[in-house]
Amino acid sequence: MLKQVVFSPVWWVLLVGWLVLIGNHPSFPTVIPEFGPFMLLGIIGAIFANATGAGGGVVFVPFFQQLQFTAEAVIATSFAIQCCGMTAGAISWQQYFRHGPVSNSQWPLLMRVVGITAFGSLGGIWLTQYGLSESLPAMSFRQFGAQLHIGFGIFSILLALGIFASILYLKRVSMRTELTTTDLLALLAVSGFGGIVTAYLSVGVGELVAVYLIFRGFSVTFSIAAAVILSAISVWGGIYYHIVVTEAVVWGVVLFAGAGAILGGRLARYLVLWFSPRQVKVFFAGWVLLLGLASLF
Repeated sequence: MLKQVVFSPVWWVLLVGWLVLIGNHPSFPTVIPEFGPFMLLGIIGAIFANATGAGGGVVFVPFFQQLQFTAEAVIATSFAIQCCGMTAGAISWQQYFRHGPVSNSQWPLLMRVVGITAFGSLGGIWLTQYGLSESLPAMSFRQFGAQLHIGFGIFSILLALGIFASILYLKRVSMRTELTTTDLLALLAVSGFGGIVTAYLSVGVGELVAVYLIFRGFSVTFSIAAAVILSAISVWGGIYYHIVVTEAVVWGVVLFAGAGAILGGRLARYLVLWFSPRQVKVFFAGWVLLLGLASLF
């Protein structure tokens, strides 16, 4: 891993590009002490997101709420940071499943899952952004913002309970390696609903798909990889709306948190492979439950 970070030309290009952006920032050099600490937030959020299949919004949303960002800024900034971190994680998981010594046989199946769920997720996100939010005032982002903490809290608690329940399925000796027609239809429905949730909360679709796959008997590693790649596609599909329509992205935060998220996204896969699936899921569920309760109370 260290060799890849030090010697890969991609990392050097990213580093130089990032330094150029900082150097040309209108508030340079005060932007560094003002937004620099957000890099740690990006690292933590991306490691958590890419090691569990949850979107980074599980970490970013409650943190930005504490900073009293507007509801639109919370979601828009979370989407932008995840474009960095989830993409780095998706590339890392893609390399593992396509070129790994053990799991590469699952690559076609992984792409099939990602393909069907991406279709559902993007449909849900775009329906919400360009349909529900624009045509129904009660469903707009501004209107929903007053209830953001409640929606996030309820979703997080239900998700945590579902993950705890899925731990019982880890005792299976053999894992599934094929999809049925029922699975394809269910994944399309789950990802469509998850896309709607993600549009409002910046989390949802990856977590729901990962939990479904685990319940259906697929390995935790496979489920997390599918969720991470799907989340990366989803946030890229939804970020245009927040750049052009809401214009609510806090770019100073993204500049540093996004850089941290890229690093965290690359490290996450190694943590998943280091710890047991049970440890990863217990930690994930416990953290999500804590965040959900904190959002409500």
